[in-house]
Amino acid sequence: MFHLRLSLFSRTKTLEEKIDSFHDKLLDVSMTFKKAVREFLSNGRSEDYKKLSKQIKQIEHDADNLRRDIEKKLYTQNLIPDLRADVLHIIENMDKVINKFDEVAYKFYIEQPEIPEEYHRRISELCDQTSDCAENMAIASRAFFRDFSSVRDYSQKVYFIEHESDLSSGRLKEALFDSELPLANKLQLSSFIEEIADIADIAEDFIDELLIFTIKRDI
Repeated sequence: MFHLRLSLFSRTKTLEEKIDSFHDKLLDVSMTFKKAVREFLSNGRSEDYKKLSKQIKQIEHDADNLRRDIEKKLYTQNLIPDLRADVLHIIENMDKVINKFDEVAYKFYIEQPEIPEEYHRRISELCDQTSDCAENMAIASRAFFRDFSSVRDYSQKVYFIEHESDLSSGRLKEALFDSELPLANKLQLSSFIEEIADIADIAEDFIDELLIFTIKRDI
């Protein structure tokens, strides 16, 4: 079916570029977050971690400005009116994921949790999974605008990775509460695990809605 491969943009090149840039911001923040967590696990709140945390904050700030610009263009120029509400919802939900990465990175910065080395590999794995969820979410969303016949493929990857992250976070919390760590430490680390896993949950919710928007666009 050829029409599935048509870009959503035909006369809106500037808008296309801005939405492309927004997807790039989501990919950038995800990759920077993974790097930041590895740095924190290795060296705590080091100068390198502070720099990475600031990078994440800057990406979040730039994404907010970009989101506002996209919203303004959609309304003031009356672009793609039939899908405007869906596009706005997509952008806003991607922004939620970017904000969540920033929140978690800042939480590491402020609370400086003491994480025993025996949990480093598992926490790094969980961060990789949630970041992979966000990255595949960005690719699925980009496909909605350019070649939405492939939206479902990337959506299935998000569902699969989110399920794996659920398993990882559950096993990690179980091991944590079976340990001899003080209760306060257990509760703090459990909160971090939940915050990280929430990124994948938000990505999964996004995909649920994106698939509905894809069906609507195909009607």
